[in-house]
Amino acid sequence: MSLGRSYTAVARHFGVNESTVRYIKKDEAKIRKTASITISKSAKRVVTDRNKAIVSMEGTFAAKEPQDDDDHGEEDEEDDGEHEPQAGTSTDPPPRKPRFTASKGWFERFKKRFSLKSVSLCGEAASAGTEAADIYAKETFTNIIAEGGYKPEQVFNMDETGLFWKRMPSRTFLFKEEAKASGFKAFKDRVTLVMCGNAAGFLLRPGLIYRVKNPRALKNKNKNLLPVYWMHNQKAWMTKLLTSNWFHKCFIPQVSKYLAEKGLPFKILLLMDNAGGHATDLSHEGIQVDFLPPNTTSLIQPMDQGVIRAFKALYTKNTLEDLVACMGDTQEDEDETFNLKAYWQQYTIASCLQNIQNSLQEMKLATVNASWKKLWSEVVYDDVGFTPVEIQCSAVQKSVQLAAIIGGDGFGDMTTEDVNELLDCHSEPLTDADLEDLTKSASEEEDEPQEGAQEVEETGLTLERLAKLCNLAKELKEMSQEWDEDMVRSLQFCNKIDENIAPYRMLLDQKKKQRQQLPITMFFQPLKTETVPPEVEEVSQEKTPQSEET
Repeated sequence: MSLGRSYTAVARHFGVNESTVRYIKKDEAKIRKTASITISKSAKRVVTDRNKAIVSMEGTFAAKEPQDDDDHGEEDEEDDGEHEPQAGTSTDPPPRKPRFTASKGWFERFKKRFSLKSVSLCGEAASAGTEAADIYAKETFTNIIAEGGYKPEQVFNMDETGLFWKRMPSRTFLFKEEAKASGFKAFKDRVTLVMCGNAAGFLLRPGLIYRVKNPRALKNKNKNLLPVYWMHNQKAWMTKLLTSNWFHKCFIPQVSKYLAEKGLPFKILLLMDNAGGHATDLSHEGIQVDFLPPNTTSLIQPMDQGVIRAFKALYTKNTLEDLVACMGDTQEDEDETFNLKAYWQQYTIASCLQNIQNSLQEMKLATVNASWKKLWSEVVYDDVGFTPVEIQCSAVQKSVQLAAIIGGDGFGDMTTEDVNELLDCHSEPLTDADLEDLTKSASEEEDEPQEGAQEVEETGLTLERLAKLCNLAKELKEMSQEWDEDMVRSLQFCNKIDENIAPYRMLLDQKKKQRQQLPITMFFQPLKTETVPPEVEEVSQEKTPQSEET
């Protein structure tokens, strides 16, 4: 416009409506002033602000920041005066101030926007939480350890967390297309993970709460043999009943086996926060349950010191690795074309469980052990290179690299900020409307067997299927030995196959013995007997005496 171009020419150049150009020109001064306050010079993209309370707060905050230019300081002082109401100018009651709420993700981005390196709560609440945390760590917890004689292997901490198991960063085309679609949105489908680890760095098999008891994706799967302890609740929330369920059926069996393998007595200290969904009456012989003081979990609770966030970063990385691996498999087949959207639709809760398992296996003992530094620093042995923050940063960087390989809108230009924003969103609560949609869709995904229905198809690892698995493994070894010129590499490959197929061979041998021990009568079919109607039976009984007399 400053070069004398018309509104129409400018609109055509930027691909916007002419009315938009006129609006921007009309409010040019206001837009420039707002941009100078709220937009960082290093920002890579700009989004419009939504709430007037946010704009007002940002303006007030910027006005209080020290400026390098003295003239700007004088202008800010004058602006502050303009915002002050003048006495006697109106008899109307002051307007009601809008309630301001912000998510954790927004707050983190707000700190970055104004280059705030450290922001903490002020006043009585913050000081009370910090003081309570110090007292608990230095006195209460220390006394419990001393009196009970607990070792690091015997001290556990449990914490639950939400996980949007089928969500991509918000700038990716997968997220955008699903957000536009009506009805149930898979990226709002969340599970609750119950994570528990001890001070030695050992992580238990996590509990998982899903909104569906029997999802179709887990049909024919034994719930007791999943990589998680499966629980269900319509809203996928932790409740007191589920806490008790997890404690007795998941926690106790696992720690009993773990301590027995370590040769340690069954003497356990379990630390939990005081969340409303936690049962307070948990008890078992040999187990002491202690609840952390209010407002201290973010300060001293081990699982909350980066372990859970590192796990979520690994989960994101592994999800993207699956996409890249599928792309590679498709490229090897010249007749197939990889369809990312179609593949993502096939990503089920079963896929989620696999990635949860893979992510947990990547968690190092040293990483979990390092999370106890604020509560029990004496038992932290070596955290160099394996701290939760380092594991998280490494996984985030790897996620960005994988996204670049995938390519496409939102993937090719993905940044670490995009991934961190995704990690933040897992803590955001769902709205009532979201929960209602999830509850409605639960019945559609339930795989309840119908009454009277007979399963025709064989399920599980039958004798024939086990034999087929072992034969395929044998064929793979033979092909490797015949085709690979490198004998050392071929032998390593064959050894790995033998190692991994061993459990199936053992199971095959067991089933063969079971079949050999079956009684021969098991293979006989019972003779079909014709049912005789009652009236025919009566007639035959009447005729019997007559035949005898004759």
